[in-house]
Amino acid sequence: MPGLPVVAIVGRPNVGKSTLFNRILGSRTAIVEDRARTTRDRLYGDAEWNDRRFVVVDTGGLERSPDDPIEAKVQEQARLAIREADVILFVVDAAAGLTPADQEAADLLRSATSPLLVAVNKADNEKRELEGAEFYALGWDETYQISASHGRGVADLLDAIVWALPPESEEEIARKQREREADAWAREVASGRLQPHVVGEDDEPDEDDEAEEAEDAAGRAAGSVEARWDAQIAAEADVAEAAIAFVGRPNVGKSSLLNALLGEERTIVSEVPGTTRDTIDTRLRWGRSEIVLIDTAGIRRRGKVAAGPAAERYSTLRSLRAISRADVAVLVIDAVEGLTAQDAHVAGYVGEEGKGLVVAVNKWDLVEDKTDRTFDQYVQWIRNEVPFLDFAPVISISARTGQRVSRVLETAVDIWGERRKRISTGELNRLVAAASDRQVPPMVKGRRPKIFYATQAAVAPPTFVFFASDAGAIHFSYRRYLENRLREAFGFDGTPIRLVFRDRSKAELPRRRRSGGGGAAARAVPPRGRRTAGSGRPGRAR
Repeated sequence: MPGLPVVAIVGRPNVGKSTLFNRILGSRTAIVEDRARTTRDRLYGDAEWNDRRFVVVDTGGLERSPDDPIEAKVQEQARLAIREADVILFVVDAAAGLTPADQEAADLLRSATSPLLVAVNKADNEKRELEGAEFYALGWDETYQISASHGRGVADLLDAIVWALPPESEEEIARKQREREADAWAREVASGRLQPHVVGEDDEPDEDDEAEEAEDAAGRAAGSVEARWDAQIAAEADVAEAAIAFVGRPNVGKSSLLNALLGEERTIVSEVPGTTRDTIDTRLRWGRSEIVLIDTAGIRRRGKVAAGPAAERYSTLRSLRAISRADVAVLVIDAVEGLTAQDAHVAGYVGEEGKGLVVAVNKWDLVEDKTDRTFDQYVQWIRNEVPFLDFAPVISISARTGQRVSRVLETAVDIWGERRKRISTGELNRLVAAASDRQVPPMVKGRRPKIFYATQAAVAPPTFVFFASDAGAIHFSYRRYLENRLREAFGFDGTPIRLVFRDRSKAELPRRRRSGGGGAAARAVPPRGRRTAGSGRPGRAR
């Protein structure tokens, strides 16, 4: 995060860097396996200790001369982390003792200008702590015996890290002030002291006379519910940064797309499938705010995941979790191979999670014999194969050449805004009334369901609640019809829409008072068919 100091965790392979990274963050963010070279890319996470926030970076193991092309790129990533770090945490292994690989890593770190702390990991008992004293021979006085797996000594290490951090920047101080103000506002919302807007009778839709009384009562019955929902929607403030996840099968170009958007080698790219293992979060300045880009490991078929190594299983689980915490998913598919069954499976998972979706057809530059109609035919083919994705925009790109990659990000941010769109109850009910007049719900067992009232219950994804008679009998086709009318009127491009139907029978509705007494709070209601001047709704004949 811009404005926060950076702490880089480095060391030779398999000394417990990822375990310490997870311990500091308090979550299992990095994949941990009892096998060297599990971590490849730089993995970032926000941490806080003693009221100081900082960014922790997990890296691959430091080696002087790796013999593998992918490992050579791992070393580049580790050295980039060292150069950007404000504090360097050099992790060694007390159980293995001081090794030549530790000496080589130490030689690489001696040229670093940032403060360096040595963490002697796996010092699980007093005997190991005494044996760890040999690491003072590396020449750094700030040496701490810890056990990342058990938490032993980690608090003292964090105290030393905070002490070594540079002074707080103005941006960091300003961010703390904004967070305090946001927390105070959230407490106001939770306590109910904020006054939400309750839609008045003039905002209700026009209805037939025979159902008018029931609908008015439904509106009043739902008024308090709507007020709570409006307050909830307001509490889901739009200050939250947009999170965009790049998902898809292995080797379709997710990491290449991320690097093309950032203009740097943020993640390792290789022709070998499964190069990316962890989910990689990267913050990017976008206008006056920030967005989070999440690169994920390729999601393989369930059978291959079950039969593969543990690291691949963890990678797939983290990729699915990345979809859950993202606002918008960019499904990257291979233009040459086309849409596969696994692509459709991933897209279905995105839809089930209620996330926005962009379909990025990568490697478009490799498609041969293209014409001005090729892309339109490609899109139509995708729509036919997976009709449940008809709401998602499709963009042809080339991460290798940079063709239209910026458009992917622009579209994803637009979808993020569409997911948070709020429709007033008056507008919504006018649309529902017009849709019902145009096409009534089909008969079911001799009875015709009727929609009385609708309101927006939530955003991200947009969720609408319809109060109706025989709500369970409303056919799927009519639900689809209402969804299409909502999209035609209000957009909601790229995001699923949730429609919830609830029973609201006349017998359950409170009766409206008809007496003219009761003071100013009471309202005289003329008999049906004899409305007085000024008592009718806008647009009704008097």
